[in-house]
Amino acid sequence: MDFALTEELSMVRDMARSFADDHLMPLATQHDRQAKIDPSVFPAMAELGLWGLTVPEAYGGSGLSNVALALVLEEVNRACAATGVTLSVHSSLVCAPIDKWGTEEQKQAWLPKLASGEVIGAYSLSEAVSGSDAAALVATATQDGDEWVLNGTKLWVTTGEQAGLFIIYVRTDPTVSKAKGITAFLVPADTPGFEVGKAEKKTGIRGSSTNELILNGVRLGPEHILGEVNRGFHIAMDTLDGGRIGIASQSVGIGRACLEASIKYSKEREQFGQPIGNFQAIQWKLADMSTHLDAARFLVHHAAWLRDQGQDCGRMSSQAKLMASKTANFCADECLQIHGGAGYTDDFHVERLFRDARITEIYEGATDIQRIVIARSLLRA
Repeated sequence: MDFALTEELSMVRDMARSFADDHLMPLATQHDRQAKIDPSVFPAMAELGLWGLTVPEAYGGSGLSNVALALVLEEVNRACAATGVTLSVHSSLVCAPIDKWGTEEQKQAWLPKLASGEVIGAYSLSEAVSGSDAAALVATATQDGDEWVLNGTKLWVTTGEQAGLFIIYVRTDPTVSKAKGITAFLVPADTPGFEVGKAEKKTGIRGSSTNELILNGVRLGPEHILGEVNRGFHIAMDTLDGGRIGIASQSVGIGRACLEASIKYSKEREQFGQPIGNFQAIQWKLADMSTHLDAARFLVHHAAWLRDQGQDCGRMSSQAKLMASKTANFCADECLQIHGGAGYTDDFHVERLFRDARITEIYEGATDIQRIVIARSLLRA
């Protein structure tokens, strides 16, 4: 068992860290306050090849591993969680399923554009009636000759305003059990009848747009179907196994930012004639934060490694997301407590970290859903 990173992985991590420190960190507060990502960020990410990290080289990507993606996402999210979730969704929820389930024609059409950053990808499963109960979705696609006609409204779509391609899940057979009649469609943003609706006003990750999608008679040919008709729910669940590794990586990045801010403040802030880092109460907080983070990181890397090996990573990805998201919120809470009243103001970026951390226990499978996934896996064994 070797816990050391390879030279390639170390180089990828260091590249992402330099980008995060030099480009993202100075913009993170601006992203939060203006509720949008600075226009300079996406082209800079394209220049570094971040959009196509795991896309095979044959389609213009770097062909790197899920472990590499986890390392990059930790670094990016340490600096800016809004940018981090954009990259996570693009890579884990769009590029990955097209590579795994797409036809050769679909791969040729979309993966080079996604890998270069020419097109940003978005994923749409949830609706007003289907959150944790994802299979309860009611948006439909009905067949009309060789075409499919999509109607309905989707919610909570990350990067809705920037995306050029959407993977959208709709019901194609209402006569079967709800999980069996769902199909995944590749929907270009410029398709007639397709509209990006209102943007949500959120507590955290404000720089990342979150939108509703409106499907009003969207006509698509069979070449837009990802995988098989009525087999989309299986694709959605398999895709989310990878997506949860991405959000777990995000959580570790946010938690690490909290720990680093806490260490810095503990050395600088003086009370009772000495730095607060000299007090055991503060030291214990730092020790617990570091221990939780290391444990979460090992779970994330293990889940990513399993996915790279082609092994079932469902339980491990849920364990990684469960542990890492709770750790992010634990670290954010402790960080704010260490900073005291100052941390509750926007003079320090820790209040943004506190707000950003909260979503990690909600999206791509809420905390309690992860517990259900883990428990069911254990009981099947």
